[in-house]
Amino acid sequence: MTVTTEQNQSAVQVDDNAVAKIRSLMDKHTEADGIRIRVRGGGCSGLQYEFVMDSMRPRDVVIEKDGAKVLVDPKSMIYVRGSEFVYVKSLMQEEFQLRNPNVKGTCGCGTSFQV
Repeated sequence: MTVTTEQNQSAVQVDDNAVAKIRSLMDKHTEADGIRIRVRGGGCSGLQYEFVMDSMRPRDVVIEKDGAKVLVDPKSMIYVRGSEFVYVKSLMQEEFQLRNPNVKGTCGCGTSFQV
């Protein structure tokens, strides 16, 4: 299922900085359809995010904004629905982040979460 910018209010919002970075990565990884948000078990709090360039799969929710595609499998969507996917660049780091209102707690180092 493809979710356009207008329809993704309940899925995942993608900010303009993330759009620019995703499009740049899609240019470099021409075999990939977009960036995947995956939630997997791990870390001190039980769950972790993984962001990887990947190909679409049949049951994916595809959020598309200005040519940038974010791919989310149905199981991961349960955990990330309503989140904002952002790209943050500072003097110390640059990274994708998911601002997730469903998170109830995180570990001390900030790499894992619980819902």
